[in-house]
Amino acid sequence: MVDVASPLAKGSVSLRLYPHDGPAAEQLNEVRELARRAVEVGYDGVMVSEHHAGFPGYFPSPQQMAGFLLAAMPSGWAAPCPLLLPMKPYALIAEEVAWLAAAFPGRVGAGFASGALPVDFELAEVPFDEINPRFKQALPLVVAALRGEADPPLADDRAIAACAENPVPMVAAAQSLAAVRRAAGLGLGILYDSLQAIDHVQALSDAYDEAGGTGPKILIRRVWIGGPPGEAVDNQLDLYRTYTTEGTMARWDQGANTVLATDGAEAAEKLHAAMAATGTDTINIRIHVVGLSPAYIRDQLDLHAELVERLKRLIPRSGSTSRRQA
Repeated sequence: MVDVASPLAKGSVSLRLYPHDGPAAEQLNEVRELARRAVEVGYDGVMVSEHHAGFPGYFPSPQQMAGFLLAAMPSGWAAPCPLLLPMKPYALIAEEVAWLAAAFPGRVGAGFASGALPVDFELAEVPFDEINPRFKQALPLVVAALRGEADPPLADDRAIAACAENPVPMVAAAQSLAAVRRAAGLGLGILYDSLQAIDHVQALSDAYDEAGGTGPKILIRRVWIGGPPGEAVDNQLDLYRTYTTEGTMARWDQGANTVLATDGAEAAEKLHAAMAATGTDTINIRIHVVGLSPAYIRDQLDLHAELVERLKRLIPRSGSTSRRQA
């Protein structure tokens, strides 16, 4: 029997997946294999996020990709998290997520962000200076829809209507006090940026709690077991710098982002300590950095069984059930 938490539940342990550099068909095959291996080593689920125009390490449609992954996974959940809400009308995004949830009952979550990369919105023909107001306007609407509370004509969609009985678990990306308070007011969990400094995340967690937030507070950390892959970590940070504002970078703590450990047990203890220091209760783990081979990522993932098993014992978990492994 395995202990599996529901999508984006408090205490869940999930893995973020990214494509490697290669032809599209190879990227799909590899990421399906990683998703399958992830749940086999004990992860509750996986996340995929969104960028466009071949931006390294990302997919253009996380909703579609989550469907591809779920079809390949013997158990566990998948979440397009975060997807870029201002990219198109919220109702179309809600329909896509709702139908994905209808196809894989109980195995789909969703997260939303405003975005940061101008080329994404050039392709969508959305003015970049409009993305934040569009996000703020659309977020309560898409949340209501995926809880089955949409107004007509969207309410007439059968998958949207089904969300009234089986709402999609949701979170919002958060980097500011206003963002966590907005999420709390909507009954959403929050997903932090992977590079935010510990004291900044703690301040956001406190503000979320004070605003009445009750959802998961998801910390993101990169984990290396047996040592980091040299300059690849620096290459990944250089990539992030290409589309991140100076204000955001001022709140980074690059050293806190990566957990280095000799084995899974040590990694779990360090991750648990990071969660305690940031006031978070849920963890999303990354392995990928730009330039690493798929074989390296697979080898790293094979070392994660002890990490995940120990984390599940250290973190209070909600919404979990025991299931027989397929």
